[in-house]
Amino acid sequence: MGDANLDADCIFCKIIRGEIPSFKLFEDDKVFAFMDINPVHPGHSLVIPKFHTPNIFEAPPEWAAATVNGVQRLARAVEKTVSPDGINILQANGPGAAQSVFHLHMHVVPRKNGDELPMNWGIRPGDMAEIEALAADIRANLD
Repeated sequence: MGDANLDADCIFCKIIRGEIPSFKLFEDDKVFAFMDINPVHPGHSLVIPKFHTPNIFEAPPEWAAATVNGVQRLARAVEKTVSPDGINILQANGPGAAQSVFHLHMHVVPRKNGDELPMNWGIRPGDMAEIEALAADIRANLD
């Protein structure tokens, strides 16, 4: 790996390099997992690739895949440890999605029934013709 894949000023890259302390959970040659220091619930943690990329759009596929594999490993451990009622996996891209650190990262967020964490939305039936048309447009833009 090496520092060539990291950014000098990125807070998550600094965590990977050990310049900023963290509560590391695990790391391998592709990912680094650590506790969120502003947790919404006990067990809230993150997985980041050891490759600086600002978001999912710019992430090379092998780094995105490694990150998801790390999330699966971490989610299993969090589930076993804190026995939540469920777990949300959250990944935000851009200011409109409330991304606060511009290094690809995925949150593992344990949930409890009735916790009222404002992440879920109600079910509201959509317009099937609009959904069908948008699906066609999205398919046309797939790589």
